[in-house]
Amino acid sequence: MLMVLQPNTYGDASVLRKQVGALVWRMDDGVLKILLVTSRDTGRFVIPKGWSMKKTKDSKAAAIEAFEEAGVTGRVTAKPIGHYDYSKIFGPGFALPCRVMVYAMEATKILPKWPEKSERKRFWMPLEDAAASVHEPELRDLIEDFIPVV
Repeated sequence: MLMVLQPNTYGDASVLRKQVGALVWRMDDGVLKILLVTSRDTGRFVIPKGWSMKKTKDSKAAAIEAFEEAGVTGRVTAKPIGHYDYSKIFGPGFALPCRVMVYAMEATKILPKWPEKSERKRFWMPLEDAAASVHEPELRDLIEDFIPVV
């Protein structure tokens, strides 16, 4: 059974917490590829994402997450291409509702080393495979409908 965190722990559990994420893409021999990383806890496929950062534009924060979690840099859109909601799991039976604002990012550099390399794996997948690999229905829809932009 999943319980929402109590207000005295993380604030009002009914309020969506904002996160930012990067839908990282590249063209590989004429095929659109999407970057997914494994989550640290369950190993499921996700996009690089994290909390908003004070004094940092959300688009820049999404690019920072892509670098830290997947070792990629590139051009990121100034405005989000969409969002999806999910429950951030903090431990057995505890979750917090989050809304991830998603920014498109064209990968221009793929680095061999990155801060979370020992904690995550990265995978480049054709669009259809990437959409089928994520668990969140709204994220699946975002990936399925994605048209490369910068």
